[in-house]
Amino acid sequence: MEFLQYFGGVFEPTSFLLLLGGTMGGLILGATPGLSPTMAVALLIPFTFQLEATQGLILLGAAYTSTVAGGAVSAILLKIPGAPANIATALDGHEMARQGRGTEALHVSFLASGVGGIIGVLLLIFLTPVLARWALAFGPSHLFWMAILGVTIIGSLDSRSFVKGLLSGCLGLWLSMIGYDDIQGAQRFIFHDSLTGGVNIITALIGIFAIPQVIEMLAKGRVKHKIVAVSVAKQSLLSSLKLLSKNVKALSIGTVTGSVIGLIPGVGGQIAGLLAYDQTRKFSKDRDTFGKGNPAGVIAAESANNAMVGPSLVPLLTLSIPGSPTAAVLLGGLLIHGIFPGSDLFDNYPEVAWTFINSMLIGQVLMVIFGIWVASYAARVSQIPPPIMAAAVLVLALFGSYSVQQSMGDVYIMLALGLSMFLLEKVGFSAAPLVLGLILGPIAEANFIQGSMIANAMDGPAQYFLMGPLNIVLIALVLSSIAWSFFSSRREAEKNALLSDTVAKGGGAINDPFHDDTGAQS
Repeated sequence: MEFLQYFGGVFEPTSFLLLLGGTMGGLILGATPGLSPTMAVALLIPFTFQLEATQGLILLGAAYTSTVAGGAVSAILLKIPGAPANIATALDGHEMARQGRGTEALHVSFLASGVGGIIGVLLLIFLTPVLARWALAFGPSHLFWMAILGVTIIGSLDSRSFVKGLLSGCLGLWLSMIGYDDIQGAQRFIFHDSLTGGVNIITALIGIFAIPQVIEMLAKGRVKHKIVAVSVAKQSLLSSLKLLSKNVKALSIGTVTGSVIGLIPGVGGQIAGLLAYDQTRKFSKDRDTFGKGNPAGVIAAESANNAMVGPSLVPLLTLSIPGSPTAAVLLGGLLIHGIFPGSDLFDNYPEVAWTFINSMLIGQVLMVIFGIWVASYAARVSQIPPPIMAAAVLVLALFGSYSVQQSMGDVYIMLALGLSMFLLEKVGFSAAPLVLGLILGPIAEANFIQGSMIANAMDGPAQYFLMGPLNIVLIALVLSSIAWSFFSSRREAEKNALLSDTVAKGGGAINDPFHDDTGAQS
């Protein structure tokens, strides 16, 4: 219970003001497309030079936790994830906003983020020594199988067709290979100078999600008689809490998935959110409603990507191994002040380590409070006329893609990917599998090459990649995921065929218990 001795340090005037400022600023930065948590924390590093080590870490930690949650705002209202960690949030969150339930979606998003984030930080507090040893067990072969496990969910992720979902994922894997090979230095698929550095994930994310939205909004703006004003239904906090309590299973799956994924160095919150979303849908009785405004999808994704924040710092604080790109930036913040994380950090600098961790716990509570407060105001974005919204989104997309590397080449890539995605969506392909393939490609490739190098110096690739308890468990999970996705797609196809036959014989429509005749969820 040593951490309790340093709780008072969080509430010192300067420290608490930095915590408030970092939380509020992080929410704003997180909601801005193109500004990922890693970039937000990196932008704040210069402001910590004149601060004490504890105060600087409080500011950076607050920005880290709140930007992850803040990315849900643009994901829900604009279908533009503020960061890769919020991809899964957009699948159901934006549909809820289109149905006038934007406030409800934002409420459950921040509440789920708070629950997942608090549990993740508590794991960091109580299980750091145990989790640190467990994190060391993951080598290149295990990280390769983790990436493959993510690939296996591609076929069923937000796609009307299992085959088209797999093809979308394969296209994303191909995009991830463009540029120079990080390990061997070979050139691959560089058709233009703008592609020399590869396809940046933030640039791709903005283009794939934003540009199709802009085109759709401009089309609605031209067809005046089809524009229907979206009303924003009022939502009390008590109602949102009741909705969260009805989706405890989604909350639990998201929190557990995020906590486990966050501990594994190099995997990241985007994988946690997508895996949690996929597992929640597979174990749901109402899986047909996912992607059509089911709040369980938002709850699972947001609880997962915030639950991974605390565990991702375990390898950093105990082993000096950053568990995520943002944790690597935090490592720089520690080194600037002459503090070297490791096994003796809690012995030599307990006031710095415990005050920083405690501030993250309090920061999760503040993030929920501020998020709930702005939710009803932010939800009114959905009432803006489509042409004006399209112009605003396009400006944000151009600004966000340019700001990643201050390169016009990224802007061209963003526009090209966006236009291509618009055309692909017209023939039934989905954005989420493509982005997931783009994210997982470098992880799978890098760890496969590293593992192969290690295997050649040992007993060979078969022994290295296929043997060992952890490898066997991960391979079993991969095979189970493939089988589940395959049989689920078969069951859905048989169900749709049965419904079509029934409609053809009866000459009428089938009443769907989840949808009204306009296609909106009841």
